Amino acid sequence: MNILEKITSNTRIVVEERRKLLPITVLEESMYMNREVISLKNNLEKGLFGIISEFKKQSPSKGIIHENADVEAIVSKYEDAGASGCSILTDEKFFGGCNADLVHARQKVNVPILRKDFIIDEYQLFEAKALGADVILLIAECLKKNEVVQLAQKAKSLGLEVLMEIHSENQLEKLNEYIDIVGVNNRDLETFSVNIQTSLDLFDKIPDNFVRISESGISNAKSVVRLIQAGYKGFLIGENFMKTENPGLACRDFITEVNSLIHKEAHTGLSYEP
Repeated sequence: MNILEKITSNTRIVVEERRKLLPITVLEESMYMNREVISLKNNLEKGLFGIISEFKKQSPSKGIIHENADVEAIVSKYEDAGASGCSILTDEKFFGGCNADLVHARQKVNVPILRKDFIIDEYQLFEAKALGADVILLIAECLKKNEVVQLAQKAKSLGLEVLMEIHSENQLEKLNEYIDIVGVNNRDLETFSVNIQTSLDLFDKIPDNFVRISESGISNAKSVVRLIQAGYKGFLIGENFMKTENPGLACRDFITEVNSLIHKEAHTGLSYEP
């Protein structure tokens, strides 16, 4: 059983517990259920590139990254730094997150918020909307093709945007008309190693009608410029910011460096290798 299988197994237990405590009828009373979402897809499409800054306290591969991090302070600084969106981990056991983190983030920022969790049940879609999320994540690796369709269709009916994450080319057959954004995860689920070459190799395989983003292992501005040159519009970055004392400042400095390199490349014709 790999780490993704362990996480989804735990998620099934958690979902059933939450369903009993907060039935969908209760979630539907949330002030956010009829709220029009802020479009991450539009934010990414209208700019040269977009940074989706993640709030993540820990991970299975790295352990504790930023213990006792203040979600409100960090996401506010992400927004001020120019992030196109924020990603909030809500898995508790493996990532140290919680639903309250997303609620607090929603109260502080006006950028799109991705609920980063392991969605396997429609209940989690109602939960995401009730918490104030704009986008939900569907991980192709842990869902069957028909499950991706059902969950994506339901998410769209609730007004949510859908990001489908892939790790390999064969998962592209799970794409459907309800997906807005395709994210290529550069992390090998067996070894935890990361390589942005995965994104470079898969870019041309993804149909042009989907916004493409790259995820995991993006630790320097040169890699982002290389991926922009390949055609990627967004970059999900968490650990690289969260491991610092001031994630918001790290995000600002990173965006500034990317812009500087893009300007330099435009004037000199330089290109950057991954």
